[in-house]
Amino acid sequence: MASSSLTKPQMRGLLAKRLRFHIVGAFVVSLGVAAFYKFAVAEPRKKAYADFYRNYDSIKDFEMRKAGIFQSAK
Repeated sequence: MASSSLTKPQMRGLLAKRLRFHIVGAFVVSLGVAAFYKFAVAEPRKKAYADFYRNYDSIKDFEMRKAGIFQSAK
């Protein structure tokens, strides 16, 4: 009597069902991580480089090195 009330486990198509769920989840998580990296790391880095090179004077930098301010760079 007790064995007849138990439902049978789903065995057919179980792998396909679980893979479909996990592949969609992995895709969504990877898109989220990529968007986070782009806006939290890549964009501020590009802005920092642009700000640095906006006012960068290579002649002034060369003159500082030639004057002996930097001991390791000659």
